[in-house]
Amino acid sequence: MSHADYYNQMPHDKNDPNPFLAIYLDQSIPFNEEAKAAYLKDCSSKSRQFLLPVLRPIARMFIILLQVFKIVVPKRLTSSRLLHRILYWGMRTFVSPDANYMILRHFFLGSEVLQFIRDNVPGVHVEMNPLKPTNLEPVKDDLFLIHDLNLYNFVINLNREIRAKNIEVSKQFPLNFGAITSTPIPIEQMPNRWTNFVDLTTAIECFTPVYQLFLTDNDFWRATNSLQLDETIGILASKIIGNNDRLALINNKHPMVPLTTLRAGFRLVLHGLATEQMHALLVELKQKQAS
Repeated sequence: MSHADYYNQMPHDKNDPNPFLAIYLDQSIPFNEEAKAAYLKDCSSKSRQFLLPVLRPIARMFIILLQVFKIVVPKRLTSSRLLHRILYWGMRTFVSPDANYMILRHFFLGSEVLQFIRDNVPGVHVEMNPLKPTNLEPVKDDLFLIHDLNLYNFVINLNREIRAKNIEVSKQFPLNFGAITSTPIPIEQMPNRWTNFVDLTTAIECFTPVYQLFLTDNDFWRATNSLQLDETIGILASKIIGNNDRLALINNKHPMVPLTTLRAGFRLVLHGLATEQMHALLVELKQKQAS
């Protein structure tokens, strides 16, 4: 049974309606149906219901303690290679299949959204470094760090081109959807042992202090501040498609107002959902333009 079939075949009890069924059936937010169902199944897990309330405050306490530690010894215990080996081990051993599926989709979709913007700003030549993992092995090769660097480098290089060539980002027609995959993303089967039970939100909250520990203070701040670029990417895409109705769905707001690292885990979940929603909108527009 597919993730979508899980909800499509779910019976409805009017005296005890399932809140996740209501959200799944709602079509007001653009979202790939299979990914939406996987995410909502993950949200309804026992892990998120019982583990998250316990582990979130502990993880945030460690963020505060590590911030103090990094002030005193900013370069100690830093190793991106070791960090990503630990993340890979944690994802393979403890994270649920649905959560791993959503994480890998994020890298895939994020790369396509950036390339879509590049392809629809005539006159710019920005080198891309797309990340399209289909299994967990690429995590070991600095996948998370490269994802953050790609985002910053894209924004910097695109805007340098725009400034140097006096280009205005504007509505394009027809739109170039060559970068957007409208068929199922080819994510392989994820590990599904008895230990793979931790939901997406809980996993991110627990991984965040680990991320902080093995990165320099500068790298960790840069990574968390990258979440504020959601609105930047949303505005660029909205100018290109000529519609900004969906910008209200972006919750990581103004990039000139950096936030503290304390709620980075929660904001990272919002970042992932914003990417899913943007990509789903582009798939929808691609299909309409093709017809």
